[in-house]
Amino acid sequence: MSSKVESFLRKWMLLISMALGVGVYLLLALIPGLEQAERNYISAARDLQPFLVGVMLFLQFNVTAPSDLRVHKWHAEVLGVQALLFAVFTVITILLPEGNLRILAECAMLCFICPTASACGVITSKIGGDLQQTMAYLLLCDIMSTLLIPATVPLVCPQDGVGYFSLLWIVTKRVFSMLVLPCALAWLIRYTLPGVQKWLARYTGWAFYVWGISLLLAMSLATRALAQSSASLWLAVLIAIVALLCCLVQFYLGRRIAKGYGRRTSVTAGQTFGQKNTGFLIWLGFNYMTPITSVAGGLYAICQNLVNSWELQHYRNNYAKES
Repeated sequence: MSSKVESFLRKWMLLISMALGVGVYLLLALIPGLEQAERNYISAARDLQPFLVGVMLFLQFNVTAPSDLRVHKWHAEVLGVQALLFAVFTVITILLPEGNLRILAECAMLCFICPTASACGVITSKIGGDLQQTMAYLLLCDIMSTLLIPATVPLVCPQDGVGYFSLLWIVTKRVFSMLVLPCALAWLIRYTLPGVQKWLARYTGWAFYVWGISLLLAMSLATRALAQSSASLWLAVLIAIVALLCCLVQFYLGRRIAKGYGRRTSVTAGQTFGQKNTGFLIWLGFNYMTPITSVAGGLYAICQNLVNSWELQHYRNNYAKES
């Protein structure tokens, strides 16, 4: 890949992926005669995205030793705030009667408890953050979400046959299926084939391009979720406002909480708190909450990637020359 092409992709990858993801889906969905192609594309996107996420995590864990995953004080502080915000909106949701306000409170619940995105380390490392601290938070946040979701979701939206332990098992499989295998494989190679590990470390930067493809597919899936939702325009606008506010609050609070630990840690905390696994958010909302809340996942995906776009440009303009 030429240096000019690589420079162009690094600068515009996020916006290109977002535009293509939305555009490809709309093209297939709106042009008559392409219905089967649209179904095939969505099916392929659903199957391919978990694999790409696994590749990204493998490349990141490949350069992260177990000893690097140390728990820092800011981890506990940010996780505590995340759990508190989730608890507050859980109580609000339970107290509210059925209606749009309750749906919006459910959306906020989902936005706050949603685990950190597996691709978070890719962006964090591009804007001067710490990859190892990101991976540690990713693991801790997944554990916290896995324990809290089964304890609270059945209280908000009771379903027959869905109790704590059954939902715990379902969420555990969903959250850790794409996390444990890449981690185990990367560390197995690290300690049995160190030469291969060092060779693979040369390609850690490829995670950025894998993320770009994964983002394209995620945006197509998010656009489909929005297009096929039964939300009225007014409710969709309100959900968009909730998703945007939750997104901005989490990016801001993460940076604010860790500000005293230095700029690098502050950047890391902002990314790990604000960047969410929106595919999980959509799945959880559609299957175990009021289904319309899954729209918040697609809208949050758009919001967080707009924030990431701004952060990448801000870093290039103000800090890239220092690194």
